[in-house]
Amino acid sequence: MITTPITEAILRGALDLERTENGVLPHRLPAWARAQCDDPQLAMVEAQPSGVRLVFRTRATAVELDVLATRNTYRGMPPRPAGVYDLLVGGELTARADASDATLLILDMATGAVETRPGPVSTLRFGDLSPAAKGIEIWLPHKEIIELVALRTDASIEPVPDRGRRVWLHHGSSISHGSDAESPTTTWPAIAASRRGVDLINLGFGGGALLDPFVARTMRDIPADMISVKIGINLVNTDLMRLRAFGPAVHGFLDTIRDGHPDTPLLVVSPIHCPIHEHTPGPGALDMSSGRLQFRATGDPAERGKLTLSVIREELARIAAARAADDPALRYLDGRELYGEDDFAELPLPDRLHPDAAAHVRMGERFAELSAF
Repeated sequence: MITTPITEAILRGALDLERTENGVLPHRLPAWARAQCDDPQLAMVEAQPSGVRLVFRTRATAVELDVLATRNTYRGMPPRPAGVYDLLVGGELTARADASDATLLILDMATGAVETRPGPVSTLRFGDLSPAAKGIEIWLPHKEIIELVALRTDASIEPVPDRGRRVWLHHGSSISHGSDAESPTTTWPAIAASRRGVDLINLGFGGGALLDPFVARTMRDIPADMISVKIGINLVNTDLMRLRAFGPAVHGFLDTIRDGHPDTPLLVVSPIHCPIHEHTPGPGALDMSSGRLQFRATGDPAERGKLTLSVIREELARIAAARAADDPALRYLDGRELYGEDDFAELPLPDRLHPDAAAHVRMGERFAELSAF
């Protein structure tokens, strides 16, 4: 077997590659941006490689990947399933694998305490591949931190040359991150990218779509042919700001993106339907009364100036319409066109907040149709 160093040349969807004592750790925010925020939630989710994949050409019939996964679990709750690695050959899903071993971060939701149980390196093997020259993609689990330790093949590999495909840059919340999608290639952004034949850079951060200036500056500096920002749910369930601050913050975020992409198609997407927060503000809270992890809204609907999803949609539509008068490349999409009340009746949110695997597929297919990039 031939060992090939894992470098930026064969990695897509990551913005930084940190060298660790075990190997390399892909990041979806650059180091300078990570240094501007000490939020442990953001630090965790930006290191979860949603949309990140190894991409190369080879005649190999076997591929081995050594990884050290870090997986979250909750004290008192059943273990979470292992993250899935999707193998694509020539763009087609060919195999899946998972690493049963992992370092566990055990979160106590009652006290906030976190216990770490170190785990070993795991080896994934994909065999019985055609000996013909072919393009290989290995999509990494979207909800685990993955240190890439070693890549081995039984034939040499080479980077894939630029295919001239357009780049889609997207930012959003845990729903864009992948939430309860079945695998990394079936998150709704991955499905939409596949349908449209574009290369995805996914800056969906669970709990982290908060109009942070360093995210806007990151997006400003990334070459892209189309950009979308999905704004709303995290601002409600963190109870981060009031209506007075929201509008200027949205303008500032979009202004920064436009500093680097003055004419790039830019789509502003409002939240999908989520009954607990449609008319009830945050903060959101965990609800374990059913014996499984769910969420509830704890704010007072009568309190003036607080954000709800209905308030955010109205304000985003107004802002987008005002900006579009001088920015013809900017469009607005109501998130309920991706997942609305009728979808909720058919495919309810299992934890009252995140779409399930089937809803991710539906949202991805609809976004591919509606985005019109």
